[in-house]
Amino acid sequence: MTEPVENRRPIAARSSGWAQKSATALVRANVAPNTVSAVSALFAALGAALLIAWPSVLALIACAACVQARLICNLLDGMIAVEGGKKTPLGPLYNEFPDRIADSLFIVALGYRCGLPEWGWFGALAAALTAYVRVFGGALGLAQDFRGPMAKQHRMAVLTAACLAGAAEALLFGTHYALIAGCLVIAIGSALTCVTRVAAIARQLRAR
Repeated sequence: MTEPVENRRPIAARSSGWAQKSATALVRANVAPNTVSAVSALFAALGAALLIAWPSVLALIACAACVQARLICNLLDGMIAVEGGKKTPLGPLYNEFPDRIADSLFIVALGYRCGLPEWGWFGALAAALTAYVRVFGGALGLAQDFRGPMAKQHRMAVLTAACLAGAAEALLFGTHYALIAGCLVIAIGSALTCVTRVAAIARQLRAR
């Protein structure tokens, strides 16, 4: 990961003790940040497979764990690269593409799991577009905009909550309304995030 510091996603957990100790340990073990980025996509693939291939309460809980593991990888790869001084020439590629793959795997799988595949695909497209708009703003010379209402961390929070609530709902009632709600919130919220980011870019361009 080699993005400029001003274009890093603001994450409060970077200053936490566990994150700093984990990143330091990985740096000492000579683990490359790009490897951690790639592992995040593997966690997403595992979580997506659990959602689609194993319709059970345990699969939903395990998928929620995979979401959090993906986010931890996303946190640590940047800390290894920036704070740990292990930036690489390919860092920008590994910073973006595994994230896009992970988002798509999780969101599409959620759509199929709750019986709304079209919303899953739409949500994945909208999530990818939020990143496109953010990076496009950077290409215009503006600071990259990480605002929501459904930025990556918000999407993954909704997905985690939907999986955990869905597990409890399936156990108690045998229904999956929480998964449906999560899928719709991610899709609609991601589309709205594209609108808010484009509007912000337009305001900044007019102000130049």
